[in-house]
Amino acid sequence: MTSSLENCLQVIRPLVKALQAYHVADAARLIKLDAMENPYQLSGDLKAELQVRLGEAALNRYPDPSAARLRDRLRQVMQVPEDKAIVLGNGSDELIQMLAMAVAPDDGSKVSLLSFDPGFVMYKMIADFTGIHYAGVSLNADFSLDMPATREAIKKHRPAIIFIAYPNNPSANCYNEKEIIEIIETAPGMVVLDEAYHPFAQSSFMPHLTDYDNLLVMRTVSKMGLAGLRLGLLCGHPDIIEQIDKIRLPYNINVLTQVAAEFVLDNIDELDKQAALIREQRSDLLKKMQAMDSIKTFPSDANFILFRVLNKNAGDVFESIKQQGVLIKNMKADAGLLKNCLRVTVGTPAENDAFISALIKAMKSEK
Repeated sequence: MTSSLENCLQVIRPLVKALQAYHVADAARLIKLDAMENPYQLSGDLKAELQVRLGEAALNRYPDPSAARLRDRLRQVMQVPEDKAIVLGNGSDELIQMLAMAVAPDDGSKVSLLSFDPGFVMYKMIADFTGIHYAGVSLNADFSLDMPATREAIKKHRPAIIFIAYPNNPSANCYNEKEIIEIIETAPGMVVLDEAYHPFAQSSFMPHLTDYDNLLVMRTVSKMGLAGLRLGLLCGHPDIIEQIDKIRLPYNINVLTQVAAEFVLDNIDELDKQAALIREQRSDLLKKMQAMDSIKTFPSDANFILFRVLNKNAGDVFESIKQQGVLIKNMKADAGLLKNCLRVTVGTPAENDAFISALIKAMKSEK
């Protein structure tokens, strides 16, 4: 006799069963430099004032379903053109999922989502579980866009959505602006510029929203120092945003997130100063890493640095660094552009020094 558990498992789609869940490493008791987080918290005075604001929040009531005040504040801070609309998500991941669901086929036809590899893993993962064909275009060896391959892929797949991470994750570089403009102008559907790391790149396609109706710009407050709030925004033509907003679940931005985000955005100068510190530390960390002959370090426009281990196994180096109390990201690639690569988030000066010390020791070890 078939058990009730077996019956339940049988109705789950084979595609879902084949997926690997997004893995988050345990960082307990470690210096956490694996997730591109801002290492700085709010100052004591701002923390105290924020606690008062949160204490006054009406937790017994549902939040403003459209988060109107928060959207208006985000428009000002992120300089969204007045004639463009905004939809908010529970982090950028939810916005990516909403976009995919909006174009997912309901009649068995083929719909494609195009992006660049190696890139942000959620583009492909969300495409897979929404039944969309993922067309990945390989980057050049220096992580720049392969434009001949990109033109061919657009012509072949006619993608409903093209995702461009700007800067890219995990390579940390911004692509050539003229090449991105060409993609926007030739794309048959939407082009989404994912600007999660804008505070560190300080280069944006937000002004181009007034030039191209098919362009959407996605931002997040996570890398600014508010990763715990899970708040992302998607900006673009009102007619497109109206359709995406239909898929958004009611009350997806909770009361505490709305209160906290509004308060911090009213004190944006503090986050701007933190971003400036991180950019300074990025330059210092890059210089120290570039001085090491045993690794190849790639340029960075983000708050993290990708590097390749040259004469050792990256997995062994990762474990050695972890055993010394520092957690970074193992790209776990035995071939391709990320072969033997690791990724480190830019932390505080003390955290960066701890990483450099651990890296030097790991590279000198016999294993």
